[in-house]
Amino acid sequence: MRIALINENSQAAKNELIFNTLNKVATKYGHVVDNYGMFGPDDKSLTYVQNGLLAGILINSGAADFIVTGCGTGGGAMLACNSFPKVLCGLIIEPSDAYLFGQINDGNAISMPYAKGFGWGAELNLENVYENLFKAPFGGGYPKERVVPEQRNKKILDGVKEITHTPMIDILKKIDRQFLLDTIDRESFKKLFFANAKDKEIVAFIKEVLGM
Repeated sequence: MRIALINENSQAAKNELIFNTLNKVATKYGHVVDNYGMFGPDDKSLTYVQNGLLAGILINSGAADFIVTGCGTGGGAMLACNSFPKVLCGLIIEPSDAYLFGQINDGNAISMPYAKGFGWGAELNLENVYENLFKAPFGGGYPKERVVPEQRNKKILDGVKEITHTPMIDILKKIDRQFLLDTIDRESFKKLFFANAKDKEIVAFIKEVLGM
């Protein structure tokens, strides 16, 4: 699985800590982590709304299979992610949240609070969250005897999102062009996105916006 890490401006200083912790756990389970930044407060700014837009682009283009993002409380980035098609994002605060989200909801993105409650031992909570998220295949159910209805509900939710969301390419064509350009005109995005994206229509449009 290819995991994309995206941090926004208020918590950019924690990017290295988050990446190192996530990468330590993810690689143990055979996953690859791509760090899209922000890499620090001096990096080109990303808001939590832009985090959601990036998540939508990466998931819908096939450039990433899973998104790890967040903001001060985690709530804003979660809402932004869920506003885009095919992105199912949960607010994860503690390890049990991570395990239950993976097993019951079988989502493809998590948002975490990197300011609220992020104190002494925060890196231990991060590691335990990632461990509980990735240690078992998603969608296994909890409790196990509930796996059939939980999987059924996940398929229903996916179907609802297909109806309530327009295709990502249509969103990209309608969204404010400067807002989109400010989101994607970053060296980390261009390097990782073009190396891994699979949807030719989205790739072509992104190149057009970037003037490539």
